[in-house]
Order: sequence, then structure tokens, then C-alpha cells
Amino acid sequence: MSKYDFKDEEIKLDPKKYIVSKTDKYGIITFCNDYFVEISKYDRLRLIGSPHSILRHPDMPKIIFKLMWDRIQSGKNIIAVVKNLANNGQYYWVMTDFETTLDPITNKPIAYTAYRKAAPKNAVDIIEPIYKELIEIEKYGSIQESEVYLKKILDLKNHTYDTFIDEITNNKGLVKIFFKTMKKLFKLSS
Repeated sequence: MSKYDFKDEEIKLDPKKYIVSKTDKYGIITFCNDYFVEISKYDRLRLIGSPHSILRHPDMPKIIFKLMWDRIQSGKNIIAVVKNLANNGQYYWVMTDFETTLDPITNKPIAYTAYRKAAPKNAVDIIEPIYKELIEIEKYGSIQESEVYLKKILDLKNHTYDTFIDEITNNKGLVKIFFKTMKKLFKLSS
């Protein structure tokens, strides 16, 4: 079987399980939980030491990663809906919540932890056409042009990126508790 035998086949994530990874300040993976290894279809030894971009699906617009990177580098959280690419060509959609570890002396980021769970189908249905438009703009234009387009879409909906993602993922109540609990459990187990 080749890597592409499963191309365009979605991996259905277990809604009761979560994916955790840690990276250094450069985005190099330093830790991945068992579910991450299972879903990504990579061997743990291949993941550790690799850039997290190893999972980047070509259907993901660069502007979304720029938004995430800018935010976490400033020590702030962002929740994003992301399509990832497994090693065998399959894909999976996640909601990602970040936690930045700051150096206690310099107050600069030294590591990032990403907590992921299955993205709600309705969120994927809403975000996927927007991502396709952003990809097209980036293909023939620039990341700045896709940022302008994204801002226009959000302005029309009277949202920021955060409030838009919160709305489409129903990121309140149980979802917020889920991410908060994941973070606590991870800290207890590490």
C-alpha cells in the first residue's frame, strides 16, 4: 500500500480523546501523546524532532498559520480549526487550543503545547469554503491579500477571528471545560 492509497479519506476522530503535542519555540515537536501518534500515522521517533508543519495539509491557507503563530509568539492563546494531513494521505479536522510556556526571566516564549479535539462537522462545513477562497487568493496573490479578504469576511459577519471560531465551534460551556480539563490533566501527567 502506498502513502496515497488513502488520499482524500477522512479520519474520524474519537470525540472522547484528545491530541496533545509540545514544540520548542521554533515549532519542532518535543512531545506527542499516543493518540497523536495513532492519528497522524507517523512513528513517534519520526515525529519527535520534526517541525510540526509535517502535518500541514495543502488545503490549509497560510494566513491561518500566520494568525496562529503571531498570536502564540506574543504569549496569547488562539483557538483554530485546522485540517491536518496524516502520513498515509488521510486527513482529519481538529480544534486546536494553545498554551505558551514563557521563560520566567525574559518573558519570551520557549515552548508551545497544542491541545486538539475533533472539530465539529458544522464548523468544518462553514470554514472549508472560506479556506478554499483563501488558498486561491494565496495561489495567485499574497498572504497579505488573503488576510485582507479574511478580515472583510469577518467584518461582514461582525466578528473577529476569535468570536467567529467561538461561534462556529460552539466554544463555550462544555467545550471550554473540555480544553481546560485537558490542560490540567496534561500538567498532572507530565
